[in-house]
Amino acid sequence: MSLDRRQLLLSGAAAGLATAAPGLALAASGDAAANAFFDKTCVRMLDEAPEFATSLGLDTGANAWRKSKLSDASWAGVEAKHRFCEEGLKSLKALPDVGLSPAVKLNKDVVAYAMELGLEAKPFAFGENNFQSAMSEASTPYVVSQQGGSYSGAAEFLDSQHNIATAADCDAYLARMHGVAVALDQETERVKRDAGLGVIAPDFIMSNMLGQMGGMLAVPAADARFVSSLAGRAKAKGIAGDWSGQATKIVANEIYPALTRQYETLKGLQPKSTHDAGVWRFKDGEAYYGWLLKAGTNTGMTAEEIHQTGLEQNKAIESRMDAILKANGLTQGSVGDRMIALGNDPRFLFPDDDAGRAQIIAYLNELIGEVRPKLASQFNLKLKAPVDVKRVPPDIQDGAGQGYMNTGSLDGSRPSTYYINLKSTKNWPKFSLPSLTYHETIPGHAWQGAYLTESGQLPLIRVLLSGFNAYVEGWALYAEQLGDEMGMYQTDWAGQLGYLQAQRFRAIRLVVDTGLHAKRWTREQAIDWAVANSGRTRQAMTSEIDRYCGTPGQACGYKVGHNEINRLRDHAKQALGPKFDIRGFNDTVVKTGAVPISVLSAQIDALIAAGGKG
Repeated sequence: MSLDRRQLLLSGAAAGLATAAPGLALAASGDAAANAFFDKTCVRMLDEAPEFATSLGLDTGANAWRKSKLSDASWAGVEAKHRFCEEGLKSLKALPDVGLSPAVKLNKDVVAYAMELGLEAKPFAFGENNFQSAMSEASTPYVVSQQGGSYSGAAEFLDSQHNIATAADCDAYLARMHGVAVALDQETERVKRDAGLGVIAPDFIMSNMLGQMGGMLAVPAADARFVSSLAGRAKAKGIAGDWSGQATKIVANEIYPALTRQYETLKGLQPKSTHDAGVWRFKDGEAYYGWLLKAGTNTGMTAEEIHQTGLEQNKAIESRMDAILKANGLTQGSVGDRMIALGNDPRFLFPDDDAGRAQIIAYLNELIGEVRPKLASQFNLKLKAPVDVKRVPPDIQDGAGQGYMNTGSLDGSRPSTYYINLKSTKNWPKFSLPSLTYHETIPGHAWQGAYLTESGQLPLIRVLLSGFNAYVEGWALYAEQLGDEMGMYQTDWAGQLGYLQAQRFRAIRLVVDTGLHAKRWTREQAIDWAVANSGRTRQAMTSEIDRYCGTPGQACGYKVGHNEINRLRDHAKQALGPKFDIRGFNDTVVKTGAVPISVLSAQIDALIAAGGKG
């Protein structure tokens, strides 16, 4: 369905579907029945996750009511997600494959996989383990962590995604601020519930999030980002009203008290927090990690298979790096030692101050500008893929990832945003930045996301279910490879080393993630192994390892997905011979949209059957 139909679907008539009976009576047949089910499912998903509606720009007109709402963060909200999957699968099973077009059959398979994955999380009744978390790279044993929870995400969400153009938008913002306080208390109750089940964050995660919360509470309410964002944007738009005063009262009287209650609850649990890093320590920990790996890789690979793949690919990439280092006179020590030395070379470092941070932002924009003209060699697709480059907000940088992307809105009103963590510029020697940029922007996440937002070719259900981790992150890692194949490093040997270091880092992730959660490695063992093999700073690797402790399995999706895309490319090359066109292959992967990585092979087989014309 096109964007216009998406907006029509989500108008008053279709919104009534949300109040219909939970199960959809599939009286129609074939594609019509399937599409009716998908339409109803879209409405329900957006009603239950209004933040997602905002991120896609689907909170306007008849759907503007969503703009004042937040998701239910209570345990009852998690149980509702399980019921959503149960009801959805029942309806899908009542819909026979006979009579479905290939495109609709693919959509059915994708929706079924997502719902089955969500339902398989039901036995793990703690943390964030459900349909929504599996579709947003956010499955975790901990409701609140150094990188998760309302305390770390709510202000940034409101600042960067809640549009302010009218007084009604400001009122909706204030309503959501009230909702933040509610969500904080809901999360706090779940933290207490999980603690009763023996699920408490490790001491290093506990101290990190308590430090971040303490820092936030030390900021005067009038200076909180909740307040400055609303007041500043309302003023810029000339919207009259005491927005600052109203927002300050909500922060002082509702948000800060709720955050204090959460802080005190965690502080009270801190003595029970241990240093054990892996989920093996929980009841049914092995089965739980198996589900997390399925959510992260969308395959049935075991922890041992993933671990061995990481070890093998780490060695293979190390050999390539060794050759380049030797060719440039760097011969002493391990590859990791030499990369550490290169990362400390003043030639490649930016000043570790605000001026240096500004230089990095400028350099990232320069890289994006340089790669755009090269895209025609890899794609027939013509996408705009606008990107804003921003620093990770300092108030959440201690727990945030090193770099990430927020995809733009469907209506084009908000571009994709590329965030980079600039807590220390020493984590970013210049040669490390091109590969990261191609991963996060173009031809990586921003390019793949732009197809969703610009083409109007995928139905809304597929846009909403665009979080299959191995596809999304596998594509972005493959995009780093395309940067090399487009010749971006022809005169930049250090940049090519940075690219290979990034590839090796993803192989390292397979080793340390499974090491932590299946082989019972300590946090320090994982950090030491990652530093020695990656050649990146201990600070950066500590942040990364802590991330894998907070969201187990997610980091395994990158290399697993990348491996599968390359396997399919080799298969297409062999089958098509001289008819193989890299542009047709790349276009097909992007146009398929996010799918379970195991489903992608059928689309490449169709490309082969069509003689390589994607």
